[in-house]
Amino acid sequence: MKSKLFDYVEKDNIIYNLSGFTKLICFVCYTFAVMFSYDIRCIIGVAVLSVIFFRMSEIKFSQVRTMIIYVFVFLLLNFVLTFLFSPTYGTEIYGTEHVIFPILGRYVVTQEQLLYQLTKLLKYAATVPMGMLFLLTTNPSEFAASINRIGISYKGAFALSLTLRYFPDLIRDYGDISLAQQSRGLDLSKKEKLGTRIKNIMNICIPLIFSTLDRIELISNAMDLRGFGKKKKRTWYAAKPLKAGDWVAIVLAVIVFAITVMISVFINKSRFWNPFI
Repeated sequence: MKSKLFDYVEKDNIIYNLSGFTKLICFVCYTFAVMFSYDIRCIIGVAVLSVIFFRMSEIKFSQVRTMIIYVFVFLLLNFVLTFLFSPTYGTEIYGTEHVIFPILGRYVVTQEQLLYQLTKLLKYAATVPMGMLFLLTTNPSEFAASINRIGISYKGAFALSLTLRYFPDLIRDYGDISLAQQSRGLDLSKKEKLGTRIKNIMNICIPLIFSTLDRIELISNAMDLRGFGKKKKRTWYAAKPLKAGDWVAIVLAVIVFAITVMISVFINKSRFWNPFI
């Protein structure tokens, strides 16, 4: 398995050249804007920005293909289960009921429920590209240096850096162990029954856990031998100063968040946009 999922690959473009601190602030602002508001107009606007930034980053589809498949399945399940367990929640929120067509008993498709579920689906769809951008375009060491510079403990910053670095290593180890087990006759194909495949996957997870524990011990010993944590401060090789592009990105993210909050508070008088009144 040579997947590039969660792996950082250095590139030279406007998104990659932003500071890790800038990307964190932008990710938080855009996420809060989407999570705070249930106005589908605002969410679509943020989703469009997410797609534009994603295209600007020049990330290859092969890097995110697996993630997109999982997200699509999650969104589909979420959409179906929301209707199964709360088929009238939209009418309760908006206070009206415009029936499109009945199904059975309390399961009635209404415009209100459809708007609520589409809004909810778009909230996830607008956030995921930003998360992908943050993970795939941020150098872990530079990100740790950036958040340490604003006052976060360098121990916590270093822990975040190690976490970001660990994702691609974990996926790589899983692929290596999976290939090794399959060469020994472990079948993970669709020819096997679902229960057998799950059991075989567990046979991969067990050595993966032990290899992870070995790596943790190895890194901990290496950090102790180098005196990590002895001093209150440290210098960073990958530190990157904030430039004009960083300030533009931060201001844009704050403006988007502020506009979303103002529309909800002053125009809609609620987190929900109600076109049915």
